[in-house]
Amino acid sequence: MTILEQLNQDMKQAMKNKDKDTLSVVRMVKASIQNESIKLGNKELSEEEEITVLSRELKQRKDSLQEFKSAGRDDLVKKLEIEINILQEYMPEQISETELEALVQSTIQEVNATSKKDMGKVMSAIMPKVKGQADGAQINRLVQKNLN
Repeated sequence: MTILEQLNQDMKQAMKNKDKDTLSVVRMVKASIQNESIKLGNKELSEEEEITVLSRELKQRKDSLQEFKSAGRDDLVKKLEIEINILQEYMPEQISETELEALVQSTIQEVNATSKKDMGKVMSAIMPKVKGQADGAQINRLVQKNLN
């Protein structure tokens, strides 16, 4: 079942359950996926492209969450935390810290990186491998740690 099909099912269920939070998030994600489809020429998105859209939406919310926390907007923080939890249900299983560490080390060896100057090479090689399964900031931190 594709993510879009799952979203359609969950939207119907949220309507039946009168779950406004889930319904709002599901509608928003569906709209983002449809906008991406239109942007790419009205074609059906692959699962990887759908995950890219989901990752983008999740990242936007996480960034906003930090802003709202620093501004002391607890009402918006709570709403965003709910949205993030709902979005994470559609994301692929996340890679553990130890698996990610091993992947970073093997990628560094693959591209023969030796210093922080090679960080771009490492990041461009590793990001497609972990699409939607790990946070870019976490990967960036691990690559910097391993390139010292």
